[in-house]
Amino acid sequence: MEPFELLELALGTTVTIAKFCLEIISVFCVIAGMIKTAQLAFELNRSRDTPFPFNQIRLRFGAWLALALEFQLGADILATTVAPTVEELGKLALIAVIRTFLNFFLGKELRTEMELQKEKIEVAKAGKLFEE
Repeated sequence: MEPFELLELALGTTVTIAKFCLEIISVFCVIAGMIKTAQLAFELNRSRDTPFPFNQIRLRFGAWLALALEFQLGADILATTVAPTVEELGKLALIAVIRTFLNFFLGKELRTEMELQKEKIEVAKAGKLFEE
């Protein structure tokens, strides 16, 4: 066996192992996001004096999904480094597009939610000033 064949075999094995590890991390991100989101929903649901914060819960889970997609994209990039097929390249392109759109809209919603939270805090502070 020639040295380059050995190196190619080693690269293929390394890529396969790294891809598998990234996919496992992606699965753990989804599971952790599901658990953390359920905890948040339970904690926020216990305080019945406010309406259920659907957006806050959705954004929390969306952030975890975006993180999982980052790891999945990394795994797919690795898969295309060794003899990529047209199908693999198409899958990579689709995941990249989905991740980009998800991150764009999630970031936009997070900024909007933060602005709304700041406004609520300012209104609450202004209300306290008038009470004093």
